[in-house]
Amino acid sequence: MNDNKLLPLREKIDAIDAAILELLNQRASVAQEVGHVKAETNAPVFRPEREAQVLRNMAAKNTGPLLNDDIQLIFREVMSACRALERRVVVAFLGPVGTFSEQAVYKQFGHAIEALPCISIDEVFRATEAGTADFGVVPIENSSEGAINRTLDLLLQTSLAISGEVAIPVQHSLMSKSGTMEGVTRICAHSQALAQCQAWLNQHFPHVERQAVASNAEAARMASADYSVAAIASEIAGHQYNLGIVSAHIQDDPHNRTRFAVVGRLNTTPSGKDQTSIVLATPNKAGAVYNLLAPLSKHGVSMTRFESRPARTGNWEYYFYVDVEGHAMDAKVKAAMDELNQDAAFFKILGSYPCTV
Repeated sequence: MNDNKLLPLREKIDAIDAAILELLNQRASVAQEVGHVKAETNAPVFRPEREAQVLRNMAAKNTGPLLNDDIQLIFREVMSACRALERRVVVAFLGPVGTFSEQAVYKQFGHAIEALPCISIDEVFRATEAGTADFGVVPIENSSEGAINRTLDLLLQTSLAISGEVAIPVQHSLMSKSGTMEGVTRICAHSQALAQCQAWLNQHFPHVERQAVASNAEAARMASADYSVAAIASEIAGHQYNLGIVSAHIQDDPHNRTRFAVVGRLNTTPSGKDQTSIVLATPNKAGAVYNLLAPLSKHGVSMTRFESRPARTGNWEYYFYVDVEGHAMDAKVKAAMDELNQDAAFFKILGSYPCTV
């Protein structure tokens, strides 16, 4: 009886799937035509502002029952597959495989790419600057631990520009080869992960040694080879290294998120919902920071982030990293940037890019 009811529904789904397949290939054919036009003008394969517009548009048109997040995930992969018909983009990230950085790569670019794991944030920048990778994805701040200082320092020095941002929810699990803490004498993780789980660890395993390593995925790799090591990492990393979960979601902040920057040689055009990142320094005099930021208020530009880093001159001087709403090509943002550039002792636009979708 159930089969009699299901059969016509399955036939209906098969017909819809066939129609979707035909439309997907039609889209891919048009994407190939776009690729030919781009090749004639040497235009970039990946345009983050265009893809952000498509994803926002799909969410706005979605009437359900599929959720917006799921619709955007589907279309991200469709665009990634179509883009790969032109050329597979190479994206460097902080490895090894299984890190949150890798998750950020696939959230931004889809899976039809060549992912290039690197041993450090410095190496991500070097690979992208050298042209080994088209883009690099680097962590820039965490909602509970603050800025990733090495990334800020490298953004100051690099010729690369930020062309996108990705926000990833950070959910840590404690894992081991046996799936228990029996025989475990060390808990390994990246220093940020150890800090983000400090209260939980103090409560449950206060006497177990904690060791900071290069990445959570590296901790997972170590745990896979040694029963005396437990790792704090994502469940994806645990699956990659065949670990058992001792306890899931042990981060102290349940809303913990990490924001990643996409860096490369691409300068984006406005997408309609953008952000601009700058770094500046002030003359060493009273009221300098207040006066320097006055052009933002004057031109109605909203500041969304403000970080300081020592300039390392020994004179108590600082660089200030500022994010503002809008694209550098927007009239009011451009006017504010022009004034800032005139008044600052140092001024650099790190990039204008679509806000995370």
